[in-house]
Formats: sequence, C-alpha cells, structure tokens
Amino acid sequence: MTESPKKEIRVRIAPSPTGPLHLGTARTALFNWLFAKNQNGTFILRIEDTDLERSDPKYEKDILESLSWLGLKWDEGPYRQSDRLDIYEKYIKKLLEEDKAYYCFCTKETLEAERQAMLSQGLPPKYGGCCRNNHEPNSNRPSVIRFRLPETEVVFNDLVRGKVKFNTGLIGDIVIAKDLRTPLYNLAVVIDDFEMEISHVIRGEDHISNTPKQIMIQRALGFNEPIYAHLPLILSSDRRKLSKRYLETSVNDYRNEGYLPEAMMNFMALLGWHPKEDNREVFGLEELAREFNLKRIQKGGAVFNLEKLDWLNSQYIMRLEPEELVVRLEKENLIPQTWLKNREFLIKIIRIERERMKKLTDFPKLVNFFFELPDYPANLLIWDKTPKEDILNNLQLILPLVENFTRVNDKIMALTESRGRGEILWPLRVALSGQVASPGPFEIMEALGREESLKRIEIAIKKLTNE
Repeated sequence: MTESPKKEIRVRIAPSPTGPLHLGTARTALFNWLFAKNQNGTFILRIEDTDLERSDPKYEKDILESLSWLGLKWDEGPYRQSDRLDIYEKYIKKLLEEDKAYYCFCTKETLEAERQAMLSQGLPPKYGGCCRNNHEPNSNRPSVIRFRLPETEVVFNDLVRGKVKFNTGLIGDIVIAKDLRTPLYNLAVVIDDFEMEISHVIRGEDHISNTPKQIMIQRALGFNEPIYAHLPLILSSDRRKLSKRYLETSVNDYRNEGYLPEAMMNFMALLGWHPKEDNREVFGLEELAREFNLKRIQKGGAVFNLEKLDWLNSQYIMRLEPEELVVRLEKENLIPQTWLKNREFLIKIIRIERERMKKLTDFPKLVNFFFELPDYPANLLIWDKTPKEDILNNLQLILPLVENFTRVNDKIMALTESRGRGEILWPLRVALSGQVASPGPFEIMEALGREESLKRIEIAIKKLTNE
C-alpha cells in the first residue's frame, strides 16, 4: 500500500491595514514564518482590507515595510481581499441557495434590546433567531446575512492547547456578510484559507472563540479544516495583560527607538516559545528557523520584559563590526553629515562606545562630546569630597604629561599611586568628556589626540581657577 503524499505546509499572516504593524501581529508573523521555513513550507501574506471605512493604503505600506525590515520575506502575496469580492460573492450565494444562510432584517435597537434581556436573565447573549425562518430574498430594507449555526459540540485539536471543545448553542446564528460582496471576518478568512490551501492556522489565542464558528462554516461549504495552533497572550512582568503602551507600539516605533531587526526577531521568538537549550537566549534568524517547533510553544502567557529586549539589542550591537554599525546608524539618520567627513575617526569612536549602547539612538548623545567641546559645571570635576585646590593641582600635574604624550597612560597611572586613583582619573575624564559617565580617560585621549586633549584639560583648569 502506497502512502498518501505529505500535505504541503502553507501558512499565512493576514493583517488588516487599519493601523500600523504592532508587536503582537509581528510575533504571529514570525511564528508562521519560522514554522514555514522549518518545514520547507510556504509563507503567505494576505491583506484583509474588506473594512473599506477603516482601511488605509498608508497602513498597508507600513505593514509591508515593517515585515521587510524584520526580514520576514513572504513567498506569496500580498493578496488583498478587496481584489477577491467575486470569490466571496460566489460562496455567499451558495450558502443562501442551500438555505445555510439567510437575510436578517432586525434593527440594531431590536438586537440590543434582545441582548439586554438575555443578560438580565443571566443568559449568554446571542441572536434569538427572529429572522431564522425567513426564506425571502433580499429587499430594499436594511439587512445583513446570517449563517445558520447548527447547535452541536465542536471539537478540534489545537497544536498548542490540545483538545478544545465548544458548544455552538451558546453562540447563535452569526452575521457573516453585510451583503453579497461584503463578507465579514469569519466568512472571508474561511474562504481565503481554503482557496489559498492553508494547511496550518497559527494565530493568537484571542482568536480561539472564532475557531468553532469558522469550522462550522468550513463544514457547510464542504471545505477541509486546517490545523490550528493558538499562541499564548503576551503579558506584563506582573503576569497581567500587557498594556497597550507596549503591545500596540508599532514595529516602526521600535525601529525609530533604535532597536535592531535581529534583536526584535530574537526577542519576539522567545515570547511564548522555548528553545531546547533553556539557558540560551541569543539566536540568529536561521538558527531559530532550524530549531523552531510548534510543540515547544507554551500554553501560559508570554511575559514581555523590556529590560531583556534592551539587553538583547545591546548584544547584537556589540556583534556588529564598526563599519556595519556606521552603515546602520547612517541608514537610520542617526549620524550628522559633519561626523561622516572623518570616517576613520568615527570608526575609532564606535570601537570605544559600542559596549555602552543599548539602542542605536543612544549613539548621538553618547559620542557628541567627541565632536563638540563639552559644556559642564566646574563642580563636576570634583571627586568625592576632595578639595577643589587638590583637583586643580592634580590637573596641573597631568597637563605636562599629556603635552609630552609619550607613554602618557603609564605616567598618569604612576601619578595615581601618590595622589589617588579617583583624585586623578575622575577630573581627567570629566575634563575630556564633560560627562558623569563615559569611557575611560585613556580611551578618550587616544581618540581625541594630543592637541585636543591638552585643550580640554586647559579649559578644565580655567573653570576651576575662575570658580
């Protein structure tokens, strides 16, 4: 007996262009992409733009650009629902002709009164079926199209949550279209998934209540059911639902804040999925694809940790070669053109400051003192409770050593043995950088050179003298 051919893996991400691509949708896209790559499958991009009032081309542009920036290249698409209205009309007519759907003429006021009455009785609100026996075609009266949802128990096997059961009797007949050419979400997604031969539907668990409705529509239309996997919610550090401040921050916002796409992908992959090596946290995209397995997705919520994202981003920044880091900074418009005139000097500074960067946007404020004379109060030069006169004397002792510049580091360190490490190195570093926190004074002097270093020490001496 020959084995039946293995079904091709085909997954999709289907954002609506009613807003920019957010973190939650981006994570769903990533999990679909990783699964497709791991299984040699196909990753499809579908734009669900049937909501004409809220859809906007600028949001579709943001979605495409954000996915590309992350490195999530789609294999097919983008398909747009607005281009597929003839397909939806065909299936809506089929459901109406087979009496599996019907026109509903109930007003919003009637439906709301019905809903409140059920709630007052402690019943789950659902459509009462006023128009269920209506077999007349559409008229000039305002109407919607409802699906006759059979009362039954729907059971499906979720690859993350296991066996899931729903009683459709608690749902009632659902609206599936505004008219023949305006399907609503639950119908359009079923038709699209069938027509595009989607094998696995991987999406957030906030969609799990839609699954029984979609399965019943699939059965009514004679479609095969895809395999479902519902991803855990993203939670805050106190394990509550993540605030909109983070979840609804767009991918482009994270980019503008200075996060690298590699770090974002690594971070999102660990939001609800665990690698085999539990203590490992830094993964390249290809590594993630090789190791990804739906069985390792957790059922419980995934905790969003901003500190971890910052740490991951700093790791990826440190791994970049200085030349590549310049390219990234330049691409994000984070380097003034005047700084680019001396690329060799810029590379030298990046080697010094790279380890202190958490985000690309840190770079301008961290290194600005290399390009412009720092402005700072004289009291910043004071180490601990050292008298001002001692600090002034120490800088005056340092000045000829820097002027000579031969083995200057050794000579200054020798001075610390008699005068004190903090008493020597603190005012020297502040004189050079004007900052409370900066690289060490020897690194700064090596970058600035003899003349500029002397100039800044002399300025510090004048600040203390004139105070």
